[in-house]
Amino acid sequence: MSTNNLENSILSAEKFNIKGNIISSVPFGSGHINDTFKIITDSDTTEQYLLQRINHHVFRNVDGLMANIEKVCNHLKKKLAHLGDKEVLKRTMTLIPTLDGKHYYEDNNGDFWRIFILIPDTRSYDILETTDQAFSGGLAFGQFQKQLSDLDPTTIVEVLPNFHNIEFRMNNLREAIAKDAASRVAEVQDLLDYIFEREGKMRTVLELGRANRLPLRITHNDTKFNNVLLDANDQVQCVIDLDTVMPGYVAYDFGDAIRTIINSAAEDEADVSKIVLNIPLFAAFTAGYLSEAKEFLTKTEAESLIHGVHLLPYMQAVRFLTDYIDGDTYYKIAYPEHNLVRTKAQLKLVQELEANHQVLTDILAENLNS
Repeated sequence: MSTNNLENSILSAEKFNIKGNIISSVPFGSGHINDTFKIITDSDTTEQYLLQRINHHVFRNVDGLMANIEKVCNHLKKKLAHLGDKEVLKRTMTLIPTLDGKHYYEDNNGDFWRIFILIPDTRSYDILETTDQAFSGGLAFGQFQKQLSDLDPTTIVEVLPNFHNIEFRMNNLREAIAKDAASRVAEVQDLLDYIFEREGKMRTVLELGRANRLPLRITHNDTKFNNVLLDANDQVQCVIDLDTVMPGYVAYDFGDAIRTIINSAAEDEADVSKIVLNIPLFAAFTAGYLSEAKEFLTKTEAESLIHGVHLLPYMQAVRFLTDYIDGDTYYKIAYPEHNLVRTKAQLKLVQELEANHQVLTDILAENLNS
């Protein structure tokens, strides 16, 4: 992080209604989209602050983005109000307004900044280690969806249109094939055949939604395990990173969470023989999720969850392969075949999920009926 960035972060933080004088700004966290800093002040209160520079190249509608976060946070606070103010601050994200009452600040460089209260005494994990953690992660996202289930999704801006729309992703793939910008189509024809063979069934969630058989909900859309804060005992504290909160279908959130926890190997594992399913983690996450979510899920939504499990790694493979065919213009790569390796890893995960379809379906049914 450059000295100039740190200086800009302090100058921007001074525009917000925080307690005390700023002593320093320190880079914080491992996020890849926004630049994040911990702001240290001389205040004698326990309140600490998290400053972020919003990546407006990704999130171009900053007004809509921040309106979403404000609306969602306020709704969650109302749901938790019975716990008392102190507990609410631990269980939801809290925006700090600027000195003139706005929820973000635009500096002279055209960069956009915001500040949250930093939730203390929490931890997050990039990789799941125990079934207890998996249960807590499922519980967190189940609670999150349940608490937002009575908030009108039409009041939330779609800040990343078509993010989980498989039709959109497949159209992008077809366009990439037609252009063949990097002359790579011939070498990946076997992967393309595998993908196109499954396209029909991978449209299930989309088609159910279009037929009005699935209600549109407010979903998180980035349900990685590190977007859940846990306390010292690995109990749920708060769901974070609300930038991608948009209208969607619950199967997308469930499927993306499972994609990131059930895989025994890294997302870019070159040796696909190492990619096998961790069924106990799936069972624990599912138990946690459905202990909350089954209170509001419709029968068709519950049935759609297994389709989300198959869809999300498939869709991620489509995205990686599209970028590979395009010549690696979107995802950062560490070596020339990186996107190809990622594609093969995701498709191996799809294969493993298909082989264990009945086992996973039975686990879902058991938790729905318990």
